[in-house]
Amino acid sequence: MAPADKSTHSNIRFPAPPTAAGKRLDAVAAELFSDYSRSRLQSWIKSGFITVDGMQRRVSDKLIGGEHIVLSLPPDASGESWEETWANGAASIQAEDMPIEFIHTDEHFYIVNKYADKVMHPAPGNRSGTLMNGLLHLEPALRVVPRAGIVHRLDKDTTGLCVVARTLKAHTHLVNQLQARTVSRRYLAIVFGEPPERGTIDAPIGRHPKDRKRMAVVVRGKPARTHFTVLEQFKGCALVEVKLDTGRTHQIRVHMMHEGHSLLGDPVYRTRGTSSASSFKLNTVMTAFKRQALHAWQLGLQHPEDESDCVYQCEPPNDFQAMLEHLRGRRLPDDNNE
Repeated sequence: MAPADKSTHSNIRFPAPPTAAGKRLDAVAAELFSDYSRSRLQSWIKSGFITVDGMQRRVSDKLIGGEHIVLSLPPDASGESWEETWANGAASIQAEDMPIEFIHTDEHFYIVNKYADKVMHPAPGNRSGTLMNGLLHLEPALRVVPRAGIVHRLDKDTTGLCVVARTLKAHTHLVNQLQARTVSRRYLAIVFGEPPERGTIDAPIGRHPKDRKRMAVVVRGKPARTHFTVLEQFKGCALVEVKLDTGRTHQIRVHMMHEGHSLLGDPVYRTRGTSSASSFKLNTVMTAFKRQALHAWQLGLQHPEDESDCVYQCEPPNDFQAMLEHLRGRRLPDDNNE
């Protein structure tokens, strides 16, 4: 086919991964440009807004891997990228004034320290009060960036660092880093029991076979790998640092439960049938901790403009710190004997 010639608002570029070999163009496009529906992507392929190595191709054409795939957003579609992620009333998402703590800001991206009890983006049941609502109030121009710039997510009650792209170029660069697994994400968690000093959990994660609102380790799940190191051992609990190789939904919570070391305060993923949670008496302070004890404390990435290495850190919030101080009063002696 002839080279495509589209004058558009912005371009999003991705190399086709090796796993694209033998797959249809529309299927690969749906994986790469997941902010858009497959039917919309098929329409754009037919119209020449998605090209392969600069050439217009057919929806059903098979790829070999390694091709340069470019999505040239039509001028009237650039503002729809974040809306299409949520089909139910997305156009009604409103900008809202709310406090947002920034660890870093420049013209390319923000590093945000997310509070507990804060949902990242609107969804059924949470149409307002989300981080996205606040970002759109702060910077209305984020409407033209996929997901209003939110590159990765933290659970509602997980605190800590997340990155928000301010431009399409920065968003594409940061998403590529996530896919290449070059973004370093380290968490602090308080878990039940006495885990080994360090370990790696390599177990696939997918939807729970009986409870579709939960995730679980399942044979046909997506690959997931979590590394952990014990920083402090208490009586019945431990402070661990967790490093992610992948970013599956609820990955740390599911993997630690799978190993028999649920997170303190986790209302969904609790270790059952073990004595770890009952090895010491939960007092008023522990009972009052109503969320999973999980904090994203360090985030490392390449700057999307000059590719310099950037590392950001933030200390856990007050409730997490208070729990650690409480537990330190119960720390085991060096010889592990009372």
